[in-house]
Amino acid sequence: MTADNIDRRIALSVSSVEKGLRLDVFLSGEKTGCSRSRLQQLIRQGYVTVDGSPRRASYALKGSETVLVFIPEPVESTANPEEIPLDILFEDKHLLVVNKPAGMIVHPACGNYSGTLVNALLFHCKDLSGIGGVLRPGIVHRLDKDTSGLLVVAKDDQTHLALSQQLQKRTLFRFYQAFVWGVVEESDGTIEAPVGRSPSDRKKMAVTWQRCRTAITHFTVMERFDFISQVSLKLETGRTHQIRVHLSHIGHPVLGDPQYGGRNKRLKSLSPRFRPLAESILGVISGQALHAARLGLVHPQTGKYLEFSVEMPRDMQKLKEMLTTQL
Repeated sequence: MTADNIDRRIALSVSSVEKGLRLDVFLSGEKTGCSRSRLQQLIRQGYVTVDGSPRRASYALKGSETVLVFIPEPVESTANPEEIPLDILFEDKHLLVVNKPAGMIVHPACGNYSGTLVNALLFHCKDLSGIGGVLRPGIVHRLDKDTSGLLVVAKDDQTHLALSQQLQKRTLFRFYQAFVWGVVEESDGTIEAPVGRSPSDRKKMAVTWQRCRTAITHFTVMERFDFISQVSLKLETGRTHQIRVHLSHIGHPVLGDPQYGGRNKRLKSLSPRFRPLAESILGVISGQALHAARLGLVHPQTGKYLEFSVEMPRDMQKLKEMLTTQL
């Protein structure tokens, strides 16, 4: 294989040993600087040809062909830049690490087109390249609206691809802290249960064996109180709502979780002695008591290992103070 990159046109020669590979698989292994999903998009749009003819992503290469990839200039994002304060721990021309507050949505979506992390990043970042063909920050992994903590954001396609590969290879480390209902008996453990869309409620995720994906969460108990435990968690995989679903699955949902927490049921099950304190605690926290506290990654350009940590937000600190002083 040889490559010649001129004005966003990339010419690739297929070798005999690459015969039989799918077109998208062949391209994902090349130095295009594009993610596999971006390449599949380009193929669907007719921007990839094999010996001059557009082909499907599943096309099996015959060997000795020439694959031409045309990468159009990125278009402007439909999200609007907004001057929203950001707590940035690290930034260079390739990526930045931000501490997201609880209550902030990451991506604009139906009903939430402003006030998001993407809106804030579009205002802050003046050196963005096209991520996925759109001029916007490259969110490598997400946090739920009511989860606070650390996120890494890529500024260009190559960095986005490299960080995404670290996620897939499980070499990008994410550690969380949470307060959960009940006293967790084990000192530590691993929750390995597949996560997919809930069969009974399409707005929720669940532990299910239907249309699911492998999900693994490691936990360690940091401190136990009479009806609440503080735990630290390490994600091995990163499924939607994974931590919240897994903790609910083992009977210890995250405190304040509006979807998986079972607030009213939990309050009713408490001894009358603890119920007033529990109600006070729930009134203190602004979202679910879940915080992305540590993040570790290898910088795709320098090869240097970077690790960041942030304290729990003030409401979670207040929660622990109440538990410590009143129990």
